[in-house]
Amino acid sequence: MKFETKLALRNWGATDIVTLVFWFCIVALTWNFMRGADHFLALTPEALGKYFEVRWVLIAHITAGGGALVLGPMQFWKRLQQSSWKVHRVMGILYLLAILTSATCAVILAFTTAYVINWPYAFSLQVWVSVWILSTFIAYRAALKRKFNLHREWMTRSYIVTVAFIISGSAIKLPFVQQLGNFADISPSLFWMGWSVPLFVYEVILSLKRKT
Repeated sequence: MKFETKLALRNWGATDIVTLVFWFCIVALTWNFMRGADHFLALTPEALGKYFEVRWVLIAHITAGGGALVLGPMQFWKRLQQSSWKVHRVMGILYLLAILTSATCAVILAFTTAYVINWPYAFSLQVWVSVWILSTFIAYRAALKRKFNLHREWMTRSYIVTVAFIISGSAIKLPFVQQLGNFADISPSLFWMGWSVPLFVYEVILSLKRKT
């Protein structure tokens, strides 16, 4: 058994190791992000503020979003895809369900409590969640049509938008960012930056690959 395990590890390539390291980083960041929101679990008006009336929507959004963040990297692990397509499909379905749940809740929040902050804040969230839903839907539809290269590209876009929650959430806590203004002023710009800039970089990389 030990020999088989060592042999399996020796067969790991650089991509497998990078994927595993990336997954551990995402798990750590997600855990840290979830810890920052654990005060909501008190479910009191004082802890939830404007979210009290939609508290279960908020909890479902955060929980399912965390699940999507953790499940996402598994979709790009080539060794998993090659060894078991069934496991890959199950992980993919779980990822889709997590996004469906979290995104549905995000739509509710974006069209209700978000307006308590201001209109730019609400609008940035509405566009963000629309891109999240559409990119994931296109990826799913491409898989159904067995267009796997297209599926992989759109799954990457979907996950970039998913990770944007961590990017924006972490950026807004940086001291030099907080000096730029209050939350209502700076959060819309950070929300746009969190997903649009990484998506642009990904499109540039895709274009360069297609030329080679």
